[in-house]
Amino acid sequence: MLYWFAWVLLRILLPVLRRWKVEGGDNLPPEGGVIVIANHQSYWDPPVLGAALKRRVHFMAKEELFRIPLFGLLIRILGAFPVRREGFDRKALKAAVDYLMRGRVVGIFPEGRRSPTGELLPAQPGTAVLALKTGVPVVPVALIGTRGLFGKVRVRVGKPFYLKTEGKKPTREEIVNGGQEMIAAIAALMGADADRKWK
Repeated sequence: MLYWFAWVLLRILLPVLRRWKVEGGDNLPPEGGVIVIANHQSYWDPPVLGAALKRRVHFMAKEELFRIPLFGLLIRILGAFPVRREGFDRKALKAAVDYLMRGRVVGIFPEGRRSPTGELLPAQPGTAVLALKTGVPVVPVALIGTRGLFGKVRVRVGKPFYLKTEGKKPTREEIVNGGQEMIAAIAALMGADADRKWK
């Protein structure tokens, strides 16, 4: 399978090329649907995150990428699926729910786009809606040092947590609070205490 060939190759190359290290990889539940969330600052982020986890990750990726000849086909083969960033994409949400209900891992960058400065941006509502709708665990991940072509890359995987809703349909407040909780969980992993271990 192409995904696992690329996974093995990256786990060989990243420690050599980027002095890649992973902490907390065992925090990912070994089975069942899981949403993995991470900060997004570089094109390195999806391969670095996918290689760090021992389960196949189905990434939600902006639909523009799927229009690029060959590359769009490649990422689709690797398990990514498109999302329209303008408005609320029900088709993408349905695809994500389907993966999660089948016990798969869905990878999402809740900021919705790459941060030009590396600082965390506010969460877009879709990720919180997905977590509240499905009730699956959310695993936060901090990607450190992925900006640029050189330098040490560090991946810190946090412990799973859940977003809860009081009713069948999440309220606007629950969605906003859920997004803030997700960003806070990533920020905690990116903090000085988390970073000190890598120096």
